[in-house]
Amino acid sequence: MVDQKVTSLSIHDFATWAPVLRLLVDSSPDRHGAASVRVSGRIGRHGWSLALRRPRRVPGRAAQVEDVQDEFDAVQRVQGALADAGIDDISFRAEVSGTGRTVFHLLGPSPAVESGIGSAHPGALVLVEGSVPEPWRRLPEPVPAAVPAPSVDLALLERTLRERLPDAVGATQEEIAATEARLGVPLPEELKVLYRVTRARWEDWGDYERAGGVYHAVGCELFPLDDLYVADATSRHFLWQFGAKGAVVTGPGAAVQGLVGSPGWIAFGDNGGGDRLAVDLTPGPRGHLGQIILLSHEESTGADLLADSLTDLVLERPSRYREEADSGLPPVVAHVNVRSVPSVQAAAHPGLEVLSIGVWEDEPVSLAPVTGLPRLRTLAAYPGTLADPLEIANLTGLEYLELGPQEWRVLLDAGAVPRSLSAVAIMVRGQQDPLAVVAVANDVLALWDRPQIIQTVIEGDLAPSHS
Repeated sequence: MVDQKVTSLSIHDFATWAPVLRLLVDSSPDRHGAASVRVSGRIGRHGWSLALRRPRRVPGRAAQVEDVQDEFDAVQRVQGALADAGIDDISFRAEVSGTGRTVFHLLGPSPAVESGIGSAHPGALVLVEGSVPEPWRRLPEPVPAAVPAPSVDLALLERTLRERLPDAVGATQEEIAATEARLGVPLPEELKVLYRVTRARWEDWGDYERAGGVYHAVGCELFPLDDLYVADATSRHFLWQFGAKGAVVTGPGAAVQGLVGSPGWIAFGDNGGGDRLAVDLTPGPRGHLGQIILLSHEESTGADLLADSLTDLVLERPSRYREEADSGLPPVVAHVNVRSVPSVQAAAHPGLEVLSIGVWEDEPVSLAPVTGLPRLRTLAAYPGTLADPLEIANLTGLEYLELGPQEWRVLLDAGAVPRSLSAVAIMVRGQQDPLAVVAVANDVLALWDRPQIIQTVIEGDLAPSHS
């Protein structure tokens, strides 16, 4: 619990940050002998990234909060100030002289910048407000020949559920109709049968034992009728930095379309581990209308087939679907690096959507082989891997671009930043100064007249450590 006196400190008070800075300076390998020590990090309301030396664990004993109590107290002090300011997270950079004189830079926030991952550097810059990566815009392909599985048996399904749940309270027709109106889609008949047997409200169960009985009767943690939802693309969170590097792929032999989400996926339960079960009304070419799929909370695209029908799920029948061999088509996402695709030339084909150039030991590469590809929308290149960053100007369909600071500076100085972009990111290698990266980020944001990353400079005195 954060003390009220602590939470009253402003996020712009040096005293708010002093305990964190002192811990960072004490952990810095440059703290002895250097004229000054430079430290940086990120703190959010629900987590933090700080380069701290932590005490060695005691053999035979699990780590305890008390082992890092100073760190927790220092971070909570900042988190309280963040909450008071209505800020989710913020990064910083500080330079502390040998006498303790400190110049402290708060970096952000900006509504146009996503949170960075594990460093003080900014995350993706959203250049077009409200834009989303292409996979989140993809709608299901029509499959007019799709029909329910032969295993659908409404009478058997209802009889089995009533035998397993003899005291369940079912939903009325009016309640089912209200749910259909809320969702904007008719419920499939199997789902109506399920909820006519049990509406799955906690007040109808009253205890965990009866709730567990429903789990075993149905095969999942069943949502109350009022909590059914359409698992469309908006139901899956994304960061541009990762979402733009994915792709929607549905092969001709797929049972489930490789979508982020679908207006035909009706989520009705959970497997107990955060993965959602849904009835699929927009199946793949070899799927069945009304099949049961699992949406993993660890994945952003696609779903796994659980059962050909709800009847099969309840009766624990395995699916009859057998995945066909790969179509042999070249991948739409290519990773060119020392261990994967050997060259940009080898990655190039008309269907390529995403090109990621990673760690590279040979000469920097040319982008000429991918110039003019009709579907290329994402390019991410590790710093120093491009022979001529200005070749990017020829990639007229890019919506996402991720480069090192020097490559961005080449494009900015030449006025060659593609105007087709919706979001970008700055890829940082090693311990690059966050201030230099933020300067590049703000120059890019300015091209789209987007809100800048605010920089607040605070000065103070940090007593030298005697450790």
